[in-house]
Parts: sequence; structure tokens; C-alpha cells
Amino acid sequence: MGRMEPIRAETRTDDAVIVTEALTKVYPTGVRAVDALDLRVREGEIFGLLGPNGAGKTTTVGMLTTRVIPTSGRALLAGVDVVAHPSRAKRLIGVVSQTNTLDRSLTVRENLYFHGRYFGLGVRQSRVVADRLLEVFRLADRANADVGTLSGGMAQRLMVARSIVHRPRILFLDEPTSGLDPQSRIAMWEILQEIHADGQTVFLTTHYMEEADRLCERVAIMDHGRILALDTPDSLKRTGGGDIVLRMVADGDRDRLAQAMRDLPGITDARVLDGAVHLTASGGEGLLPRALAHAEAAGFAVRDLSVDVPTLETVFINLTGKELRE
Repeated sequence: MGRMEPIRAETRTDDAVIVTEALTKVYPTGVRAVDALDLRVREGEIFGLLGPNGAGKTTTVGMLTTRVIPTSGRALLAGVDVVAHPSRAKRLIGVVSQTNTLDRSLTVRENLYFHGRYFGLGVRQSRVVADRLLEVFRLADRANADVGTLSGGMAQRLMVARSIVHRPRILFLDEPTSGLDPQSRIAMWEILQEIHADGQTVFLTTHYMEEADRLCERVAIMDHGRILALDTPDSLKRTGGGDIVLRMVADGDRDRLAQAMRDLPGITDARVLDGAVHLTASGGEGLLPRALAHAEAAGFAVRDLSVDVPTLETVFINLTGKELRE
């Protein structure tokens, strides 16, 4: 793929380019979608907001991108207050929402070209940037196609390409791979990693833990409008309370099984989720046979026992007592 010098973001620093201070949104129904959010996102990083549907992720992006007016608190983009100066803030950002917002009356290339013209690029520069983005986003062979003929993955790539035509300082992606097939999702991840390597600051929301783990330098785990944890993916996984995770399915009272398993040395947590007992454990050597024997000694016939390494979902379960997927 070609390099992307025409859309290079500013040189990376440790300064925060996104700052929120007690940012809050309460809807007229009384729902507190975002509750006193404090965030600092550094220039040039991929920052992920991870949480289930309804956690407040989309509302957060809406406030940061001027589409949703906060109830209280404030948000700054590169020092610009998004409520006091929405027009200035909009020129700093590129936004890709969950809804397809492509202009269906234009071709693939024209969607890029006219976006550049709208943001003040000259005729020649808009053409150059559009053609280069078509190459980078693997859409050159569809340049003259109607956007209505694009697959879901292609349309999503075109929306991301369009969002960075004007070289935004910050790119906001709300669930960028939701609904995509696995192949299209991986292709999107590769493109996002490439534009990030060119210095682009990216703020994305997702409920895919693998996406956050693979792409993000730091992740905030959100639920019910509040941040429950914030760190690098590896650091978050190390706080999960164990080295491995066991999933045990057995006949009988699962709550009583969870209570019994807490007595086994090495088990740091036991919870009932989706008809199984999830065990967090440290020191995995010989744990499987010991766990099986302990459950059987407590009077349970184990039908299935599997083991995995901690994930961001493990962290979420330990924080909330529920699974991340909803």
C-alpha cells in the first residue's frame, strides 16, 4: 500500500488532544447515559471505549463530535470547547458513525472528491487525495461504481476514507466493524493500523474485545455511563485476578457449585454466567484435574470443563458480574 503523506496528522506528543471533565448526559426520559466522564486521550494514540450495547459509548462520541449537547461538564478537542465552539471543533475531526452516510447519488471517487472540496481543498488536491485514498483503502477498482453496489465492508472502508480526506486531527469511529464479516473486519483492522502508523489519532468505540485488544494502545471499559477501568489491554488483563479462566458446566445448583469451587486453592473468583460456572485462577499447573476432583467431591457431575487465558471480557466480568457481549 502507498504511504499517506497528504493526510498525515500532526507529530505525536504526550499532550492530551481529547479532554473531558465530568462530562454528563441525562436524556429527558431520565436515563443517565454518560455519568461524570473524565478522560484524557493523547495525541497519536488509538484509544478504545469498550462496553456492551447501551453502555454510553455512542452518546460519548456524540458529545465529543458536537451531535449531542452535554447536560453538564465539558469536552475539549485540542483545546477547543465543543459546546462553545462547535464549528471550530468540527474542523478538527473526522467521524464515522454506525449508519451508512455515503451519498448514493455519487460514485465512490466522487464521495471522496466532493468531501475534500467541501472542506476547502482545491480541485487538484481533492483529486490527488481521493485517488490515493482509493489505493490505500483497496477501493481503486471500484472508483467509478455507484456506492449502492458496494458490500458492507467496502462501504465501511469508504466511510473511513472519506472521514480523513481533510486531514482531521482526530478520527472518531463508532463501532467501525459492527455487522461486518470476519474477513472484512480484519481488512478494516489492517487499514486502521496503517493510518495510525502515519500518526492519526483514533478514538473508537467497540463491543468486540478482540478489536480493542488488537488495535488500542489504551482501553476504557464502560458500563452504565461510567468508566470502570482504564489502562493498556495487557495491564487490564493482568488485573483480572488470575492467570487462567476455567468454564465448568455441571448438573445441579450452579450457585452452590460456585461457592464450593471458591474453596479450592488457586481459585480467585467463581461466578455463574450463562448456565456455567466461570472460575478465575492463578497458578494453573495441575488445576484442571484438581478442579474436576473438587467438584465431584462436592457432589457435582461435571459435564464440560474448558480453560482459556484472561481476556478483556474476563476483566469486564470481574468488574460487573456479566458478560460483555449483549
